Amino acid sequence: MKSVHIFLIVILAISIGALTVVLGNTSTYADFSQATSNPDVEYHVVGKCDRDKETNYNPELNTDEFVFYMKDDKGIEKRVVLHKNKPQDFDRAEQIVIIGKMNGADFHAREILMKCPSKYDKGSPGQDGKS
Repeated sequence: MKSVHIFLIVILAISIGALTVVLGNTSTYADFSQATSNPDVEYHVVGKCDRDKETNYNPELNTDEFVFYMKDDKGIEKRVVLHKNKPQDFDRAEQIVIIGKMNGADFHAREILMKCPSKYDKGSPGQDGKS
């Protein structure tokens, strides 16, 4: 075998390995009921923070734990433990996407994405007299 062929086989093997790793780490969107039925699978759960329940973040004790309650799009509420510090604009977030797995009755999130109100939105079109 020529060295060019060996080199191409090695490059192909590395590419297949990298593709397998990337595709293996993808997670899907779900609600809390699906996440509860498959606790070993990582999911993206979309919902809103339950503002009626209190949040718990004590940076003196643990800077990497923020606890809050969230309702998914189907209205199912779960206690969420985020293994990071409290996001800066969390209290202004309109919608939240948490990425993680169920652990018992709690959802343990490794990442959080927030949709905050835009500072550029002045209201719906037509409210300012311009359409």
